Amino acid sequence: MPASSRRALVVRGGWEGHCPVEATDMFIPFLEDQGFSVDVRDSPAAYDDAEALLATDLVLQCYTQGVATGQQVTNLSGAVAAGTGLAGWHGGIVDSYRASPDYLHLTGGQWAAHPGGFVDYEVQVVPERRDHPIVEGLDRWSHHTEQYWCLTDDLNDVLLTSRFVVTDNTPWRADLVVPAAWTRRWGRGKVFVSTIGHKLEDLDVPQVRTLTERGLLWAAR
Repeated sequence: MPASSRRALVVRGGWEGHCPVEATDMFIPFLEDQGFSVDVRDSPAAYDDAEALLATDLVLQCYTQGVATGQQVTNLSGAVAAGTGLAGWHGGIVDSYRASPDYLHLTGGQWAAHPGGFVDYEVQVVPERRDHPIVEGLDRWSHHTEQYWCLTDDLNDVLLTSRFVVTDNTPWRADLVVPAAWTRRWGRGKVFVSTIGHKLEDLDVPQVRTLTERGLLWAAR
């Protein structure tokens, strides 16, 4: 194991249905093997210390719903703008702090629905982004889990998509392709979001494991 030369902060908690402790525990050994010293916190109060955030190279957040104060979000956003990476998956990053517009602005996406609950669906790498280091060598694969319908903006670099298919029983009237994983530049920092990961088994799918590990490293300073 290389000597720790970079700092990672894991912020986990919120709704227990996303298994925030068990899910992040799957990736902490990977970060340590990559040379990170890892500090684990169970609350967005970890964002109270602006100086510590500025000295952090990667924030891995798995905190679904919950509340963050305006100052906590300001500190996090400022640290990312200064070069701290931010990464996460599923509701732990795109269903966090719903009452904070500034947090939504930072991540570039907000969960809106997962129609049908657990469904069969396919994710596909955006053809034009096949050479991106996060998805290089990946193509398409299938899941039986929650398919996230997220509201996003055009500043995101979308790497992976999924399709919601119209049927006679759906309220939407045309097929819709939505981002399933993206990156976002924020000042000098980088953000990585994957919508996959409701169940621990989702994160252990080889392609998802690869996607997530690469995303963590890509986002880190």
